[in-house]
Amino acid sequence: MIRLFQVWRECVSGRTCPAATLALAAVFCSAAAAQTGFPFSSETLNYTVNWPSGLSLGEAHLGATRSAGVKGQGDQWSFELALDASVPGFAVADRYRATASSDLCSLTFDKELAHGARKTHESITFDAHDGVAHRDTVGGGKSDIPISGCAHDALTFLYFSRKELGQGRVPQFEDVIFGAPYQVRLQYKGQEQVRVNNKPADADRVEATFKGPASELTFEMFFARDPARTPLVIRVPLSLGSFSLELAR
Repeated sequence: MIRLFQVWRECVSGRTCPAATLALAAVFCSAAAAQTGFPFSSETLNYTVNWPSGLSLGEAHLGATRSAGVKGQGDQWSFELALDASVPGFAVADRYRATASSDLCSLTFDKELAHGARKTHESITFDAHDGVAHRDTVGGGKSDIPISGCAHDALTFLYFSRKELGQGRVPQFEDVIFGAPYQVRLQYKGQEQVRVNNKPADADRVEATFKGPASELTFEMFFARDPARTPLVIRVPLSLGSFSLELAR
C-alpha cells in the first residue's frame, strides 16, 4: 500500500507511468482515502439500550474526535460515552470522557454517574513520566495509582482494542483504570452473525472480563468486520437483568 501510494504521488506529479500501474495505484489510494471512522477519522455512533425482549430502555452515544494537542504535544484523541436509560423507579445517566495521545496512551479520564439518587464524579490524570495516575473524587478523597508507561482508562481501552482488532490482534491481558485498576482480559470467540436494526451483520465476537478489587464482570462485544471495527452490539449482564447496546444505523 505504501509503495502504491508513492507511485500514485509520483505519477500525478508529472512522472511518466505505465497505465496499468497508474490505474492500480489509483484504486488502492482511493480505497485508503475512503476509510472512515476511528482510527481513520472522527466519528459519532448512536446506540439503543435494549432488554433481551427488544424493549428500548434508552440510548447511548459514543464519540471520538481527533484534534491538535496543546504545547507541541502532537495530535490527541478525545473520547466520550453518554448513556441514558431507565426502568420504572430507577434512572441511569452516565458520562465518561477521556483524552489520549495519538498512540492511545491515556492522558485524562472523567467519570460522572447518576444511578437513581446516587451520584458520583471523579477525575483521573495520567502522568506517564512518573508512572502514576492521580485520582480525584469530587466531594471525596484523592489517591495515586501506579501505572505503566502507556496506561489505558476503560474508555480509551475500547478504542485501543478496536485499533488492535483492525490489525489482526487481540489486546493482551492488562490493568485498565476505571477508578480503581481492573484486570482486563479479552478473548476472541470467532465470527458470528448478529442482528442490527433487524438486519443480519457479520461480526467478530469478543468476550471481555473485568476483574476489580471487589467485583468481576464478563460481557460480550460484537465488532463489525470493517476497517474501523465498529462496535455493533455490546451485551452486559447486570443485577437488574441483561441489556444490550445496539448500533442505530
